[in-house]
Amino acid sequence: MDLAEDLITDPYGGYERLRTTSPVHRILGPDGQPAWIVTRYEDVRAGLADPRLSLDKTHAREGNYRGLRLPPALDANLLNMDPPDHTRLRRLVGKAFTPGRIERLRAPIRATADRLLDALGTEGSADLIATYAAPLPITVICELLGVPGEHRGDFRGWTQALIAPDPNRPGAAKEAVVAMMRFFGHLVAHKRRSPEDDLLSDLIAVQDAEDDRLSEDELMSLVFLVLFAGFENTVQLIGNAVWALLRHPDQLAALREDPSKIPAAVEELSRYEGPALLAIRRFPVEDVTIGGVTVPAGETVLLSLSAANRDPSRFTDPDRLDIERDAGGHLALGHGIHYCLGAPLARTETEIALRALLERFTHLEAEGDAPTWRRSLRARGLKELPVRYRACLSA
Repeated sequence: MDLAEDLITDPYGGYERLRTTSPVHRILGPDGQPAWIVTRYEDVRAGLADPRLSLDKTHAREGNYRGLRLPPALDANLLNMDPPDHTRLRRLVGKAFTPGRIERLRAPIRATADRLLDALGTEGSADLIATYAAPLPITVICELLGVPGEHRGDFRGWTQALIAPDPNRPGAAKEAVVAMMRFFGHLVAHKRRSPEDDLLSDLIAVQDAEDDRLSEDELMSLVFLVLFAGFENTVQLIGNAVWALLRHPDQLAALREDPSKIPAAVEELSRYEGPALLAIRRFPVEDVTIGGVTVPAGETVLLSLSAANRDPSRFTDPDRLDIERDAGGHLALGHGIHYCLGAPLARTETEIALRALLERFTHLEAEGDAPTWRRSLRARGLKELPVRYRACLSA
């Protein structure tokens, strides 16, 4: 049964029906190839930590969904690797996301948020994705990597073409990949000639070292992954969080009254309307039984993070947004050794983004009809978020 369209247009309703009637179900993936989708919390969490479910495409059976097709120079990344290569690369890039480094980023993140809000003025209308949720994380991740400011506007278009391809532009994804490879190649060459105090220069130093070397493909792929995932997931997390709060004015009012609840609210907002509907695809290295269903070796398994996070067996009244809820254990950012490397940064950016927004504007409401969600089976994000706003008198 092909449920892909249903899961794009009504993901939570579609997943609820699958959880109830067929929690491990064979569907057609975005490219029309078959895959098994898993929807119950217990099965999804176990699958995320199961070493028999490989991320390495060499375990994939021909004719099944394999995910995004990238050239080798961008494909040698953590989302396609198992240990020991995954362990080695994660340790190297993980140095960029230590608690100390994230904490040092708080002040620059807040300064960027305030600058973006200053540009909106004291009253008016705006698309909050284009003016706030997108430029904030792209500024942060580009500064982390050392990407010059004049090139940052390109990344939104590139990631959009890869995450939610336009059916009217079938060649757009390939064009985006070519453009990214060209840009990364020039950037790496520049940083090799003139290293600076940034993550990319550090990774190049590792690549050129005698011990624990990175290959050229691994270096390029790491840069791609850090920029792509670090930007895209946070845009969606911020945008989705604001939209959810606008639809639940009582929860928005509670955060205004007590901003100390924002960190816990970010966890609940991540559970309720997280940035990823599905985890990266996996391939069983042997026949695996999931939820009583045997999935043959080499077929594709899609673990639904959003379905798990709305599973009533794990979260009471899961379709209700409740910032007082203990949302611990949600799977919005994964679980196990492939848990989102940039999760601490994404949380910090979202907390700061919400705090700055609520402090700045006494009045904030959605404008017009419900905003349009991007058409994607994997990612959950808004194309735009039109709002009306009015600033605090003291701002």
